[in-house]
Amino acid sequence: MLQLSFVNFRKDSFILVEGNPCGDRFFIIRSGSVRCVKERAVVQSATFGPGDFIGVVPCLSGHAQTESVIAVTDVVVIAVNRNQYPDLIQQNTPVAMKIIRTFANRMRIMNEVLTQLTFKGVAVVSPEQLFAIASYYEKEGKINLAVYGYYQYLKACPSGVNAVRAKDRFIALKPRSRAVHFEPNQELIREYPKDTMIFSECQSGHDMYIIQEGQVKITKVVDNNEVILAVLKKGDFFGEMALLEDKPRSASAIAHEACRLMVVNRKNFDQMVASQPQLVSRLTITLSERLWAMERQLTNTEISDPVFKMVDMLALQIEKAKIAVDSPVKVSFTFDLSPEDIADMCGISHDMQGMAINRFMDTAPVRRDGRKLLVTDCLEVIKSAAVHRKQKH
Repeated sequence: MLQLSFVNFRKDSFILVEGNPCGDRFFIIRSGSVRCVKERAVVQSATFGPGDFIGVVPCLSGHAQTESVIAVTDVVVIAVNRNQYPDLIQQNTPVAMKIIRTFANRMRIMNEVLTQLTFKGVAVVSPEQLFAIASYYEKEGKINLAVYGYYQYLKACPSGVNAVRAKDRFIALKPRSRAVHFEPNQELIREYPKDTMIFSECQSGHDMYIIQEGQVKITKVVDNNEVILAVLKKGDFFGEMALLEDKPRSASAIAHEACRLMVVNRKNFDQMVASQPQLVSRLTITLSERLWAMERQLTNTEISDPVFKMVDMLALQIEKAKIAVDSPVKVSFTFDLSPEDIADMCGISHDMQGMAINRFMDTAPVRRDGRKLLVTDCLEVIKSAAVHRKQKH
């Protein structure tokens, strides 16, 4: 049974403290206002009031507090224990949906900030960018991705400045490609061959996906280079931003290996929310983990030394995977990422990557395992990254 409690905080008192271990509860503000601040703020602090939520991300993601929350006035909050969240969803789905939509909005803002700070540029959301993405993949010999990109460009910009060129390239390349699902359909399950596009950065769309089998990589094309942002596995969600915010895709989703996906569109999403509260719970937890990772990645943008940036980015991957590093023996782990992928995630320019990767491989307890990266001592990476973050670079 859902039993909520009220907690009072006096003006100027700390409700949450940055860096503290995650608590087992989050708060809904009933009255008063609070201010959220970070020790090293990359984005501006924010003020919240009645109906807003605080502490949800660390509580649901299981990570340390990412910011401090201070009472601006006397405040009364409703405390929700983590294990009560499924009951809250079942009895008050609108509250959970408000959390999810708040998360989606924050993620959109965070994505823009991270793009600007990591890659020194502003996220391009014009449909004209679809042509540039398709051209990039054709140049790289990735025909499946190019064909899909040209098709989506022609669909979005039938009279665009590159329409004639896109049509010519689509006709020429299509017979050689394995690209599938150019148009949305009513299929609940879709299958994608390896190295085919599920959706493209800057493409409009309204579907979310749940991986049933296989792996999906999330990428962006930045300064004419592909950057891998994440590799997702069975059970993971992706594409929820377009579903929740009705805005163009902020990154591309590509079948990293042959995959089978469950498709969730606006209609069946609403039905699932009403009939399957566990879906809302999973989605909220997934979004909270991604938001935590974005907050954590902001600190990476402040590190100037490229090798230290790579060590810190690798530590973030270990933390995201929730690898249990506290063990009397060294804990090793193999990531589906190469050293080059880690360097790309850090926004290290390609002309600097060779030297940075060589130093990284000499400095960190890692070695190559084909195209993958084997970490031989996860705890050592975590400790080293923590030292670098505390130093001023």
